[in-house]
Amino acid sequence: MASMLRERSSSAVVPSYTATDALEHIPLPSFFSAPEGTARWLYTTVAIVLGLLALEQSVYRYKKRHLPGDNWTIPIIGKFADSMKPTMEGYMKQWNSGALSALSVFNIFIVMASSNEFSRKILNSPNHAEPCLVYSAKQILRPDNWVFLTGKVHVEYRRVLNSLFTRKALGIYVGIQDQITRKYIKKWLADAAVDPSPKPIMMTCRDLNMETSLRVFCGSHIDDDAAREIGEKYWAITVALELVNFPLALPGTKVYKAIQCRKVALKHLENAAAKSKKAMAAGKEPECMLDHWIRSMDEPSYKGRKDFSDLEMAMVVFSFLFASQDAMSSGLIYGIQHLADHPDIFAKVRAEQDRVRAGDYERPITLEMLDEMPYLRAFVRETLRVKPPVTMVPYKTTKAFPLSDDYTVPAGSMVIPSFYNSLHDPEVYPDPEELVPERWLDPNGSANQNPKNYLVFGSGPHKCIGLEYAMMNIALVLADAVALMDWEHIRTEKSDKVQIIATLFPQDGCLMKFTPRALA
Repeated sequence: MASMLRERSSSAVVPSYTATDALEHIPLPSFFSAPEGTARWLYTTVAIVLGLLALEQSVYRYKKRHLPGDNWTIPIIGKFADSMKPTMEGYMKQWNSGALSALSVFNIFIVMASSNEFSRKILNSPNHAEPCLVYSAKQILRPDNWVFLTGKVHVEYRRVLNSLFTRKALGIYVGIQDQITRKYIKKWLADAAVDPSPKPIMMTCRDLNMETSLRVFCGSHIDDDAAREIGEKYWAITVALELVNFPLALPGTKVYKAIQCRKVALKHLENAAAKSKKAMAAGKEPECMLDHWIRSMDEPSYKGRKDFSDLEMAMVVFSFLFASQDAMSSGLIYGIQHLADHPDIFAKVRAEQDRVRAGDYERPITLEMLDEMPYLRAFVRETLRVKPPVTMVPYKTTKAFPLSDDYTVPAGSMVIPSFYNSLHDPEVYPDPEELVPERWLDPNGSANQNPKNYLVFGSGPHKCIGLEYAMMNIALVLADAVALMDWEHIRTEKSDKVQIIATLFPQDGCLMKFTPRALA
């Protein structure tokens, strides 16, 4: 046996190349065999990219310091993927992680404030932070829009615009609001008579608010075709003003489409401003906000600017459209849903309507009639508290901002005060998730004694200038709807889930059935 093994061993053929030689025959990627200069370029590029990514992480961690938030950020895009479809649950998780927390999106460093103290500090610190609404807002609304003004210029500009929301001005608007509301109620009832199945009211409420706003702001100075075109295109502007969008205005992006729609809208609004100036110069009576603005500048007591161009006036109206179209629509839709889901509250609102109207349901609502509806006004405040249309407003730091004793927000960062926690503070609003209009009827109650918590309309120098108009419009629509229709809300599994499109809406669009009220 041993001899056989020796024979086989002696006759074995030795391979002509070794294992090392075999490696030479394995095909390798081209850059391994590339010329020395090319390989050096590739290695340098990879090293630079890796260095930049490492720098990005280091800068993020340096800015973040001890704040709650991810220890590392996804390269380049950060939280962009999460922000594409934001949820209340996601926001709540961020807010509840700490009074201040940090994140990054497209290398924009963001500090979110969830406490009342820090939110109010941001809103009331114009020397350290200025509103930017969302990152794309200046591209869409134009950087020279008045909403981005700061300091003395902003104060003086705002003083002029305050005259557009005086009681005298609101008295002009209320008749227009009531007329258009009744027009839409008749349409809803006529549509229901043909097809009684439940319909989502989200877009129909937006249509109502758009027509109301355009007629209140521009009156007959804007024709039906122009109003229709603005209404149809404004949705593109709404979706582009979400908290996070692709930041570049490239063709096909939401921001690009919104800019094109803005150009169309401003053209029509400039034309309306020019017509209003001619009408007031001819001695006609004011019929809308533009008319009231122009006429008020001729009053002896007026001390502000008078040289507003048609474009400036158009940009002001355009900014008002954004607030009235989105925030006011959200408030109205949740107001309708909340009333339908709380029949006891609905009954109290209706009883108040019956008392004030005294059987005359065709009589247009006036400011004096609204003054006699304290329960309805309390309900509007409460529904806006429970489901605030706007949960946060982004600001940008103009310099290092010492927000707390142990944290300074770096200059150029986005800092976002959130309102939701302030509006749901159990110490100020016991049972904060419950809808309780009565909490606003007691002047000595914790709700009225803590106005600093009611941040529905913000705070500080950029507090919503049209808050009285917004609350009046929501109250008026609800008043007419309660007095003239019976409601039924068809609840779904998505009724209580929130869709965030710049402002808050029910995910199912709020499915409602309306029928004429049987009056004795």
